[in-house]
Amino acid sequence: MRGIWAVILSLLPLLAMPGRADAVECRELTHADTGYTVCEVDATREDLRLFLDHPETGRRLGSFENLRALLAGQGAELAFAMNAGMYHPDRSPVGHYVEAGRQVKGVVRGAGPGNFGLLPNGVLCINDARVRVIETERYIAQAPGCRDATQSGPMLVIDGRLHPRFLKDSDSRYVRNGVGTSADGRRAVFAVSNRPVTFHAFGRLFRDVLQTPQALYLDGNISRLYAPELGRHDGGFPMGPIVGVVDRGGD
Repeated sequence: MRGIWAVILSLLPLLAMPGRADAVECRELTHADTGYTVCEVDATREDLRLFLDHPETGRRLGSFENLRALLAGQGAELAFAMNAGMYHPDRSPVGHYVEAGRQVKGVVRGAGPGNFGLLPNGVLCINDARVRVIETERYIAQAPGCRDATQSGPMLVIDGRLHPRFLKDSDSRYVRNGVGTSADGRRAVFAVSNRPVTFHAFGRLFRDVLQTPQALYLDGNISRLYAPELGRHDGGFPMGPIVGVVDRGGD
């Protein structure tokens, strides 16, 4: 018996170590009678990145499947992905976009038509071990030097408060997706509604349930998610920017 217990005790430290699934956790939840799929990323442990074009062909990746194939050729896997901001018909970003330190498009300021121009909007800023949603004017003032960045809008939550133009009784309902970040920049929470919702209801999810003081709307209608642990791989029309977690198998 002593031998068996010695083996068990020797394995306890390994059993206590968090696995890969602990760092990217996807789950279903219900808030205010609406179902959502939520994926939480630990930015201190996961390789969270933005993707737009294939590095060799220069063509838009456009789909989770194309991104998976690209990463497989590099000896890596796609652990999670979501569409990451609005785009034009040619799938180029509507707003500011930076990938791997290279700026594709500068910051877009000022109000305008559509959800992107419903100010304030914001930027998802990704660096090694830190991720933040930053309101656009603050982003310009702070010049945070993001490794990856994508601008979208409107902001859903700003300093713990809902966007001032959201209406509780709005009749504008769409399937929507977005991202919120924790105050310390360690946690990014991505969510997509499972049926059409208002901006007000979607913002409340991030503020009241996911408890992210800053949150950004990414898009609606074309909202898509790749979450293999849930068996979810959304297809459809080609996308523009994609945000994803790269798993290199413990490298």
